[in-house]
Amino acid sequence: MFGWFDSKNQKVVKKWEKEHVELVEIATKVIEAYSKGDEKKVRSLLKELSGKTAHHLMSEDLEFFKMMKDQKRMTAKTEALIKEFKESFAGVKVALMSFLKNYSEEGSTIDDKFFKEFNDIVAVLGDRIKFEEENLYIMLHAK
Repeated sequence: MFGWFDSKNQKVVKKWEKEHVELVEIATKVIEAYSKGDEKKVRSLLKELSGKTAHHLMSEDLEFFKMMKDQKRMTAKTEALIKEFKESFAGVKVALMSFLKNYSEEGSTIDDKFFKEFNDIVAVLGDRIKFEEENLYIMLHAK
C-alpha cells in the first residue's frame, strides 16, 4: 500500500518506471519546442534530457551490477535477461548520449535532419522502455 514492505527490486523498478515517464515527458516537450521553432528551448530540453538519461542509465547499470553479485535477488532467467539487455543496448546508449551532446551545444543546427534523427532515437528508446517494463521489470518486480 505505502511501499514500506516492497522488496529492494520493487522499489528500484518503481523508481525506474517514474524516470521513464519523466524522460518521455521531456522528449514530448522537445517535439513541442521544435514545432514552435524555439531552438533555445530545444537545446535546453536536450541538456535536461541528457542529464536525466545519463543518471537513469548509470542507475540501471549500477543496480544490475549489484543484482548480478547478489544471488538472493537473481534467478538464471533474470540474469540472462539482464545480460541480453545490457549487451543489446550498449551501442544505443553511446549513440543516444552522442546525439544529445551534439545537439544541445550552442551552434548546432536544429533542423529537419535533427528532428528526423530525434524521432528515430525516440522510437528506439520507446521500444527499449517497453521491453524493459514488459520483460525485465516484471521479473524484477516479482522478486
